[in-house]
Amino acid sequence: MRIKNSKTMRPFSFIFIIFIFITSCFQSRETTNASAVPVQLNPVSIQKKMVEIEGGTYTAFIGKDSGRIVEVASFQMDETPVTVSEYLKFLKANPQWTKSKIPALYADNSYLQNWISDFQPPADVSPDAPVTNISWFAAKAYAESVGKRLPTVDEWEFAAIADRTSKDASEKPEFTDFILKSYQNKKNYRNAVGQDDANYYGIHNLYGMIWEWTDDFNSVMITGESRKDQTTNDNLFCSGAAVTTDDLKNYAAFIRFAMRGSLKANYTVNNLGFRCVKDY
Repeated sequence: MRIKNSKTMRPFSFIFIIFIFITSCFQSRETTNASAVPVQLNPVSIQKKMVEIEGGTYTAFIGKDSGRIVEVASFQMDETPVTVSEYLKFLKANPQWTKSKIPALYADNSYLQNWISDFQPPADVSPDAPVTNISWFAAKAYAESVGKRLPTVDEWEFAAIADRTSKDASEKPEFTDFILKSYQNKKNYRNAVGQDDANYYGIHNLYGMIWEWTDDFNSVMITGESRKDQTTNDNLFCSGAAVTTDDLKNYAAFIRFAMRGSLKANYTVNNLGFRCVKDY
């Protein structure tokens, strides 16, 4: 996909987003009783480097809160996405989350589809590659088992506006160009994490390798009074409302939020994985 100028890209963006809304709300998935998956999780010890993200603010650029100044508290974030080998360790401690046992309510039939068996990752993917074909439920369970959580949209976006030299590169045209070009990369999710240049905070692979789950992954699409609305979890299974923005030039953001808005919590995708965060 070639990156076009804003006049050319604008119709494409709206078509792309409308298509995602339609497909996200009309796909049917098999479900089963929630009680089929044990609530109990066995703790897992994963020695993974985390980096400190000092709190601050950023300007929301999409959704009903576009233009709002968002405050983000300090937190810690995994240096890289969760890897195949790390997820395998989780599965061995919690076999109820293997692909042969997890009910469709918690993952569609593409969950870990490229794994040879429950405890045998694909041979053509590096053990240090990001684990993909993971549902939101599975990512959340992993995070809980290692004593962490999934990042919020605001935390992910705040960390991701940093380039290699500055905390906020959102106004740099070259940074937006870098992001858009990185979205054209194919099958990088098969490679080991941490091979790219880290951003200002020391975080790797935010762009160009995989999409990443957030805890409130499509909350920007909802119609409640606030993304903090207690009813937001009702919308984790289908995106709602419409996408608006005060800056239609930010197509990189459009692509991310449209991707998130297309998801339901049990969906899995070949290049969709996750990383974890912790509070200070």
